[in-house]
Amino acid sequence: MDIAYLEILIVAILVTTASVIPGVFLVLRRTAMLSDAISHSVLFGIVIAFLVVQDLSHPALIVGAAATGILTVALVEMLNRTGKVHGDTAIGLVFPLLFSLAVIMISRYAGNVHLDTDAVLSGELAFVPFDRLLLGGLDLGPRSAWLLGGMLLLNLLFVLVFYKELKVSTFDPELAEAQGFRPKTMHYALMTLVSLTVVAAFQTVGSLLVIALLIVPAATSYLLTDRLSWMLVIGVVAGVLSAVFGFAGAIQLDLSISGSIVVAGGILFLLALVIAPRRGLLSTLRLRRKQRSDFAGNLLAVHLLNHQGTEKGTETCQSDRLAASLNWEPDYAQLACRNLQARRLIEKDDGVITLTEKGAEVARATMML
Repeated sequence: MDIAYLEILIVAILVTTASVIPGVFLVLRRTAMLSDAISHSVLFGIVIAFLVVQDLSHPALIVGAAATGILTVALVEMLNRTGKVHGDTAIGLVFPLLFSLAVIMISRYAGNVHLDTDAVLSGELAFVPFDRLLLGGLDLGPRSAWLLGGMLLLNLLFVLVFYKELKVSTFDPELAEAQGFRPKTMHYALMTLVSLTVVAAFQTVGSLLVIALLIVPAATSYLLTDRLSWMLVIGVVAGVLSAVFGFAGAIQLDLSISGSIVVAGGILFLLALVIAPRRGLLSTLRLRRKQRSDFAGNLLAVHLLNHQGTEKGTETCQSDRLAASLNWEPDYAQLACRNLQARRLIEKDDGVITLTEKGAEVARATMML
């Protein structure tokens, strides 16, 4: 593989894995759209800092972006506390204002630098090999690789150190408050981390695509597991696979690498949505079919219990007689019979249905519901 391609792939893996770690908590806290607000509004802080220092590589840009991310969260929560607007409405009021101010300032004062609206909205990984980190004349590789690698380590360190606090405050804020974990502090710390991650990925993939990298792999892992630790691991794996397959597809089809990575992540999410063992569409469909079958079987068991030893109790399992006796559709009657037979709740003797002892217990339990 060409060295430039290898550098792009490494940075792609770094940006996806660095993004998915805070993204998992955004998904669990149901604040995914707040990442959209932060990813757009941080541009305001970046522009302000750039206009002051006139250097795209200056650390002040990261500080400005993080400060704006925190400001966005604070403004959204302040609007929520007024009771006049709630949730997405508050988000929709805050970030368009900050983002619009940033775009105006870019167009007016920074039109001739890389910080333009096209780069902000889309970004492009293909430019990664051209921005080198030089130290004493030594080429240390792409600057973004070091930045995103550092961001990945920071995210991992934050989660490892505050794993218990994050877990409790995410699933039970009241319990976290009672145990002295300060859920509000953890919330703002997490949002600061999201802001830093966004600005670290900003010039690599752009503000629109970083939203997908924060949310899509995390949402994929959410479908596949109920354990937080496994959700983090699966999310990282999904991010890496998105980067690898997206990069390969972009090279083969001559497409945007960033966009291809997000599309690959979307395909993985759709696969998880279909085949996930508990939350997937197929498992949900199977569950609904089982519930329908069990309901039909329980109704038939109640009917047999009520007519045990009577003429109706000797109805056969043939659809033409059983369906007519219960005034059911033939297919539904056969479904009920098959269900009871599979659960071993009935016996057939010369075509006559009788409840087993266990079947009678199930019928009585159903009648008590």
